[in-house]
Amino acid sequence: MRSWQVERRKRTRHLIELGGLVVKAGIVDLTGDDRAMIYGAMIWMADKLQSEDSERARALWAGKGKEAFEAERDGMNLTSVATSTTGRER
Repeated sequence: MRSWQVERRKRTRHLIELGGLVVKAGIVDLTGDDRAMIYGAMIWMADKLQSEDSERARALWAGKGKEAFEAERDGMNLTSVATSTTGRER
């Protein structure tokens, strides 16, 4: 296999995994698959990551993501994670 094919497959796998995170987080269902809304939320996130508040946002979001991955590994669902981290459901 040529090197460009290997790189293309790596990139494709990476993009599929990122899309899977959008589905896994429930974003597709919560937005009714509204791609403009999903894209707008991602732009908002990018703006937040470029702001003075970026370190706080990174720490908060990374923590929530790690908890969700651990909960998934332990057999909990995302609603349980949201309840355990905030004291209430999302």
